[in-house]
Amino acid sequence: MSEVPESNPNPVPSDFIREQVAEDLRSGRYTYVRTRLPPEPNGWMHIGHAKAFIIDYYVAKDFGGTCNLRFDDTNPEKEDMSYVEAIIRDSRWLGLDCGERTFFASDYYERLYGLAVFLIKKGLAYVDDLSDQEIREYRGTNVPDKDNITETPPGRNSPWRDRSVDENLDLFARMRAGEFADGAKTLRAKIDMAHPNLVMRDPVMYRIRREPHYRTGDAWCIYPMYDFQHPLSDAIEGVTHSLCSLEYEIHRPLYDWFVRSAEVFPSRQIEFSRLNITHTVLSKRWLLQIVNEGRVSGWDDPRMPTIAGMRRRGYTPDAIRDFIGRIGIAKTDSMVDIQLLEHCVREDLNKSARRVMAVLRPIRLVIENWSEGKVEELEAVNNPEDPSAGTRKIPFSKVLYIEQDDFMETPPPKYFRLFPGNSVRLRYGYIVTCTGMTKDPETGEVNEVRCTYDPSTKGGDAPDNRRVKGTIHWVSAEHAQPMEVRLYSYLFAPERAMEVLPGGSFLENLNAESMETVSLAQGEPSLRVAEPGDRFQFERLGYFCRDPEGSAGKPVFNRTVSLRDSWAKIEKKGG
Repeated sequence: MSEVPESNPNPVPSDFIREQVAEDLRSGRYTYVRTRLPPEPNGWMHIGHAKAFIIDYYVAKDFGGTCNLRFDDTNPEKEDMSYVEAIIRDSRWLGLDCGERTFFASDYYERLYGLAVFLIKKGLAYVDDLSDQEIREYRGTNVPDKDNITETPPGRNSPWRDRSVDENLDLFARMRAGEFADGAKTLRAKIDMAHPNLVMRDPVMYRIRREPHYRTGDAWCIYPMYDFQHPLSDAIEGVTHSLCSLEYEIHRPLYDWFVRSAEVFPSRQIEFSRLNITHTVLSKRWLLQIVNEGRVSGWDDPRMPTIAGMRRRGYTPDAIRDFIGRIGIAKTDSMVDIQLLEHCVREDLNKSARRVMAVLRPIRLVIENWSEGKVEELEAVNNPEDPSAGTRKIPFSKVLYIEQDDFMETPPPKYFRLFPGNSVRLRYGYIVTCTGMTKDPETGEVNEVRCTYDPSTKGGDAPDNRRVKGTIHWVSAEHAQPMEVRLYSYLFAPERAMEVLPGGSFLENLNAESMETVSLAQGEPSLRVAEPGDRFQFERLGYFCRDPEGSAGKPVFNRTVSLRDSWAKIEKKGG
């Protein structure tokens, strides 16, 4: 059964983007709406991409339009088909299925080359012999404050800027034919070397790279730059609204210049704030470094902010879309508390996840007055939020496992669980009273708790004089399913994961305790039939998801999120 309903409600409410699209339709600028999801296939999709994809997809859907999935694959050194497959898989899992409207910029190489020739013939592009370093120097890019790139002195024209059209056409054809070494020449747009926006100072359109492409092989040794390819690929596809994150705002004048100068379909670019989340890095470059250095098990490690990692951890598409809807669309960057994302996950899993009992750090509980060999089946509710989920039977026997934390020999005040002489209710079962314990003779640690049960208290039918304050979970030792459980915390310890001291590395912020493996956990027998991806609430412990690793004899479960919801408390306080 699909995890994504056929018709999803729009997760993002009205915003400035939709207002602009509506105005474009009213004014007649466009007669239809088409957006595009524009991933570069050089890494796996993360939740920052998901925000952009969701906005693109639902803006088009809201106006009865279409949305293209286009891979901007013009950087052969870093791109691979495996990334394409991962992005398609993850976007479909999120419910963002563009179907047959899946395209590749590499399919447009010949048309892009033709548009570059067109610009040369118009006198708006030229072949340059300056090296990359010299281009930066002439442009004025070598400034100490690279964040303030719109306020620099005028640059200098290249000595080759005024080559004739015929010479430029000849050199560009020879670049394509492979006559020149990598980096020996570039094709640049002829705009304005004194422009206050550095992006407009004769940007490079093509560079020479003898690097096989994962789709086109060795057919090309020149590749278009993103700023050239992006607007023209949009135009080729008839994209009306090219929705980008805010860092591309400074590139919008260049986007418009290429559209006008190439005399193509007038796509327009609109920017919105990118997603920033506490304790999280959302940069493919840094995530790739983490993966390549083995700091995580892979792109789908459950600690990663990738969609694959979140799916493996147990997040749901509905929860991710709900999170994106709550943060909305803005024009300024901000930092979102990761606890809001966790809150959305809890809310969704609370409605959908089946309840089971599991014990992570087991200690034996022996019921002294229970008959040897007797097994009783107790009825348990699968999900109190969903009556249609029904009930299940769980075996109850003489020897149970309980959590080590649910017994203390000498308890502190207000400890309502088991200790000598105290009574608690076993979830769905009976009230038991602790009569004693046994200890390991070598370590002195408690290894078994002993108790008696009251047969008249089954399933909550306790006499008024037998009400107890504590209820604990358990599993039958004879019927328990051995498990490995992985408990995750934030991959990065500081809230602002990229903030480091001068000369430092963001890797210093990695949390060395971001995963704890519990290898002796025990679960109720119903977990034997759990499939990878199945989600559960382990009562009193949190939400967990069956991992693809492990075996039927000892499955692995990842903790998706704990039961404690700090964000709900923050919301309640209005903070």
